[in-house]
This record gives sequence, C-alpha cells and structure tokens, in this order.
Amino acid sequence: MSLMIQLAEAPRTDVAPGPPTFSVVAPVFNEEALIEEFCARTIAALEPLAEPFELVLVNDGSRDRSAAILRAVHERDPRVKVLNFSRNFGHQLAITAGTDYAQGRAVVVIDSDLQDPPEVIPELIAKWREGYEVVYAVREEREGETWFKRATASAFYRIIAGITNVELPVDAGDFRLMDRKVVDALGRIREHHRFMRGLSVWVGFNSTGVSYKRHARKAGSTKYPLRKMLKFALDGITSFSYLPLQLATYLGFIVAAMSLLFIGVVFVMRLGSPDPQDAAFYGQAATLASVLFIGAVQLISLGIIGEYVGRIYDEVKGRPLYIVADALGFDANAQARAEHYPPR
Repeated sequence: MSLMIQLAEAPRTDVAPGPPTFSVVAPVFNEEALIEEFCARTIAALEPLAEPFELVLVNDGSRDRSAAILRAVHERDPRVKVLNFSRNFGHQLAITAGTDYAQGRAVVVIDSDLQDPPEVIPELIAKWREGYEVVYAVREEREGETWFKRATASAFYRIIAGITNVELPVDAGDFRLMDRKVVDALGRIREHHRFMRGLSVWVGFNSTGVSYKRHARKAGSTKYPLRKMLKFALDGITSFSYLPLQLATYLGFIVAAMSLLFIGVVFVMRLGSPDPQDAAFYGQAATLASVLFIGAVQLISLGIIGEYVGRIYDEVKGRPLYIVADALGFDANAQARAEHYPPR
C-alpha cells in the first residue's frame, strides 16, 4: 500500500536530465488491476541505484482502462513513458516497440503482470556491471502454473535446443537485461514473426543467467492461452530451423520405401492366394491404405511448406511491424532513435 501512496504523490521535479542509464520495457494488455503496483514496485527497485532511469510501457491495444491509468501514472511521474498502439499487435511486437524507443545504456524487458518480480532487476544490473551484455532471468520455480504448462514449456525449450543452432537458455523467458549494443543489433532485425528471446541469443554477445522464483498471477487472466502458445512455439521453430522442411523430404523417402514394400506384399499375396477374389481384395486394401497414407503425407508436407511461404509473404509485403497511435513522454532523441531502425 505504501508504494501505491508514493506513486500518487505530486509530479516529481528531481528527475535527472539527460539520457537514462536504465530503461525498463514492459508490454501492457488489459492489466488495469496491476499497472500501478507494477510501476510502484519497479520504481522502488530502481531508485536505490541512484542513477537515471525510465519505464517504457507499451499499451498493446488494451480494451480495459489500461490506457487511462497509464496516462495518469505518466502525469504523476514523467519517468514513466507510454506508447499506445493503434490496435493489438502482439506481445513480441510490443517488446520490439519498447526497445526501439528505449534510450538507456541497459534495457530490461519484463512483463507487467508481476509474475516476474521487479525486485530482481538490480540483480540483473549487477551482472551487467560485471561486463555481461545479456543477462537473462532463469525460472527456478514457477508458481501458479499447471503441470501441463510446465511440461510443455520444458519440452519446447529442449526441442528448440535440439533442432536449431541457437542455444536458448532453458526456463528463461523474455525477462532479461540487454546492453545498448545488443538492443541496437536487435533493432536492425525487422522480421514480422518475432521470437525475441531467440533473437537476443542469436545476435551473440557475452551472456549469463540469474535464477529467480516466478510468482503466480495476482489478478487478470493469462495472455498466452493454448492457441497463442502453439503459435508462439511455431514462430520460434520456423524462425531458427529448417528441420520441418527437411522432415517433408524424409517423409517422402519413407513413403517411397513403404510403397515398394507394399508392392512386394501385394505381389506375394496374389501369388500365394488360391482364390483370385481374395487376392484381388487384399491387393485393393493394400493399395487403398497406401494411397491414403501417401495423401496424408502430401498434405502434411504442403502444410509445412505453406507455413514458411506464409512467413515469406508477410515479409515481402513490407508492412510496418507496429503503429504507434500516441507516445507520452518521449523526446526528439527517442523518436529519432526509433526511426533510425530499418523501416518495415
């Protein structure tokens, strides 16, 4: 409660001039119940560091009172800056917009639902001061998650590690700190189907991890139901691996081998059956099964190819990654930095 009272005080006049040392980027989507507490706890975690900082909150087309609350918080504390999207563009693009506009020497990406505690941010900063350029937060405990979510998440990280050349840290989400040079490198990557935690590893740089306990959601509902989780996993796999396309080729060879085997089986059955009608029946059954199997493999292969072609189509259209309807608190330098990145 004391944190909420501090945030509701008069606007601050002791905000340090010049660019901030730290930027905290947080996507917001229908989080009216948690925004003020998130801002208060984040500010309380950063103020003891005695260095200038900013909070960049990206309103990803929220349909509740999030936009109005964000504006009120910004008016009380100008260190809280707000990007309002024209519509919902998605979590990964909200992170992209926030890092585009962030001006800090170190940028922390964190969700605003308080499952990732802001109190861990100083630990990430301490590792950054030791010389690490990417510091990711590793979930050693995951409160409030079902066994299915934990099992699928664990399997996903291990599948990604096995089929790509990106060494994605196991049990590390988007909660991480990135040095300015890492953020600038990410800013030059403008692909639409973004998997930010994979891209932050793909660009390289010296990295390490910090363990923490992930909390259960205090209010609201998850923004990643099963459908979005599957799409997110598909984006991660197709962004960094050609294995699904290669599987279509492997399936082709397997089907060809099985077809030859079926031909042999049918030939033997025709020769070995004393009744021509039985031989014909067995031959038709084997032929029907093989045709259905081949058809299924072809449809699966076309679907895999279609996923990659669809992503190519999205890139060729060249539409912008996101559209900002309103920006609160950003100066000309932040606008220029965001516009410096290659347009899409």
